[in-house]
Amino acid sequence: MRLQFFLCVTALLVCPGLILGSRIAKRFAIGCTEKCDKSQCAPILADCLAGDVLDHCDCCPVCVSGEGELCGGAGDRECAEGMECVVTEGVEVSVTVRRRGKPGVCVCTVSDPVCGSDGVSYRNICELKRVSNRAMKLQQPPVIFIQRGTCGKGQQNPDSLRFKYNFIADVVEKIAPAVVHIELYRKMMFSKREVAVASGSGFIVSEDGLIVTNAHVVANKHRIKVELKSGAKYDAKIKDVDEKADIALIQIDVPVSKER
Repeated sequence: MRLQFFLCVTALLVCPGLILGSRIAKRFAIGCTEKCDKSQCAPILADCLAGDVLDHCDCCPVCVSGEGELCGGAGDRECAEGMECVVTEGVEVSVTVRRRGKPGVCVCTVSDPVCGSDGVSYRNICELKRVSNRAMKLQQPPVIFIQRGTCGKGQQNPDSLRFKYNFIADVVEKIAPAVVHIELYRKMMFSKREVAVASGSGFIVSEDGLIVTNAHVVANKHRIKVELKSGAKYDAKIKDVDEKADIALIQIDVPVSKER
């Protein structure tokens, strides 16, 4: 009985240390640093329309694959939210498939057509999100999900959300001037010359030039330039950053009330 008690106590003392040690070893085995340094993160490319997630080290944002793009193989990206990685035979990618490096493609988990605020019918919600992301990067109004089913069907149905709440399209048109384009610059190490390294979008939230954007967009950049809908360009300064929520507040030097 005493021997069993001794073995149980020993297991309780040793196992947590082994588990912690294995986690640390695994982190170093996959090439992660002991502490996340976001200044070393590469900027998200402007053509990343499917969105981004944190990398395997839970540190840097990386672009994900969109519908029909490769996934599951060695070095391939993860699928965007609302999608799953499926191999050619129609089987969802498993751990075994990943180890063999067999690639698959990202497929939307919902195949039903949907109607957007732009009056266009989309094959599924994933296609709508991709078009909406592209629109925002071009400083255009985002496409908002209105209803399941095609737009023509909804407009004929008095009970549909689009029939009742078609004002959403009007709201989108009104907020379009509040969408701004953001260019990020960084100085070269030796020449001190500024080069554009990333771009993004944001929304004007106050008359005194406050703009909301993503924190990872403006992180570790030497200069931020904002272009308004009118085409006017201004330098901006970072006012506040919440890295956990991935939200940043920047402000341009000139009030935008007249520029809108």
